[in-house]
Amino acid sequence: MTMRFDDRVVLVTGAGQGLGRSHALQFAARGARVVVNDAGTTTDGEGMNTAPADQVVEDIVATGGEAVASHDSVTRGEQLVQCALDNFGRIDVLVHNAGILRDRAFHKMSEDDWDQVYEVHLKGAFKVSRAAWPHLREQQYGRLVFTSSAAGLYGNFGQANYAMAKLGLHGFCQTLALEGRRYNIVANTLAPVADSRLTAEVMPAELREQLRPDEVSPVVLKLCHESQHDSGGLYETAAGWVGALRWERSRGHAFTRASPLTPEAVHEDWARIVDFHDADHPVDAQQSLSLLMQHRQSG
Repeated sequence: MTMRFDDRVVLVTGAGQGLGRSHALQFAARGARVVVNDAGTTTDGEGMNTAPADQVVEDIVATGGEAVASHDSVTRGEQLVQCALDNFGRIDVLVHNAGILRDRAFHKMSEDDWDQVYEVHLKGAFKVSRAAWPHLREQQYGRLVFTSSAAGLYGNFGQANYAMAKLGLHGFCQTLALEGRRYNIVANTLAPVADSRLTAEVMPAELREQLRPDEVSPVVLKLCHESQHDSGGLYETAAGWVGALRWERSRGHAFTRASPLTPEAVHEDWARIVDFHDADHPVDAQQSLSLLMQHRQSG
């Protein structure tokens, strides 16, 4: 099966450079009409420059594709979606890729550093998704991908704000997957590692050469295709490798009235509590609670 996006309208945020640019070009090459959104800020969210988004549009049009530039911040999500509606009459796919960095050790991190990262990554995701949601529901079709990061999955020194936002995106995505299911709206989270403006100062050149953005985009296109029905998933990709992540929970230990739950009892049974032998892999809140109660009764 050849995956095409003919008659689909795709909005990619942060599409002026790096990963977003690669996504936009590959969508357009497969027939999508693309809204190339990029405010053209610096890596820490300052300033504005229309050139990056405009250049990507020029590149797409030069190869026979259809695209339009959007220069608004993702915090003005209504404007981004309206751009798609005004130019192409609909919206089918949202790839939220926009991001900034305000890296600081936590004791040096200002409230503004925290707020600005939150605004672009998390509030931006909310604003754009919320603006698109009524249209996706009405047409009974939508595909969304949110860009997470290893920092969100595992933490990273100096990135408390960024890690907060990147893992928060997956919680947001999982709920949209549940609420969108009956409307054929599929949402997934991707945590890529790729060469970009945001990694230029923290990765050695020889490693960056192996982490090409164009080896991430095929995964994004797969997750955004009409054949994609798995929803609420979390995936990692880098250097041509793709894998899925899931929650794993130890079977734990159930305390009873005969052996009550006290700090001392928790300490004594800590080895059992953190033993992942024969672990559970709950996929939703209902299953999580059901398994927990089963272990409590059997314990």
